[in-house]
This record gives sequence, structure tokens and C-alpha cells, in this order.
Amino acid sequence: MDLIKSITQEYEKTDIPAFSVGDTVRVHIKIKEGNRERIQIFEGFVLKKQNGGISETFTVRRIASGVGVEKTFMLHSPLVEKIELVRKGEVRRAKLNYMRARTGKAARIKTEE
Repeated sequence: MDLIKSITQEYEKTDIPAFSVGDTVRVHIKIKEGNRERIQIFEGFVLKKQNGGISETFTVRRIASGVGVEKTFMLHSPLVEKIELVRKGEVRRAKLNYMRARTGKAARIKTEE
């Protein structure tokens, strides 16, 4: 068990901000197009967080051109350049799956003050 932990520990990122479900985050992703690489920003609220350790994932949802778009990211992936915390949200649940059906004012998340 310690062997696995020691191997995965070198791949874990340490510069990740403390964010939780309901927070608005800005994720900088490395996109490879042909032979060049660029950074693309995906901003939205955290719908859910899953697992733990090296295999931890989180799902970010945003509304783009009136259509809901969700992306799931590996937290410790080398493709995730950095994560910025934009706004803290106040929610009571661990997974906000009910937000998929909400639109307009009902889709807002209260901010912590």
C-alpha cells in the first residue's frame, strides 16, 4: 500500500485552491491543435466532485449560447494547467444534479458573504 501511495504522490498537484461544490471556477486547459498547443479557459460552477487521491475528478457546468455544457476534469491531470476560484457558492448538497433542469433566475447559486 505504501508503494502505491509513494508512486502516486509524485504526480499529485499541490497548487490547487480549496474549492467545493457550488463554487464558480475558471479552469485553464491545454488544448493541442495539430502541432501547436494553447490554453483554453472553461468557466462555470462545480456540479460535483468524485473520488479522491490521484483519481479525483470534478465536473464544471456552464451555459454557452443557451445550451448547458458540462466538462469533467481529472484534478491532477497534466492537461489542467491551473484552477482559479472566482466565487464561493453556498449549497446544501454534495451533487447539484437538479441544476440541469433549472434555467434563468432559478439556476442561480447563492454566494457566501
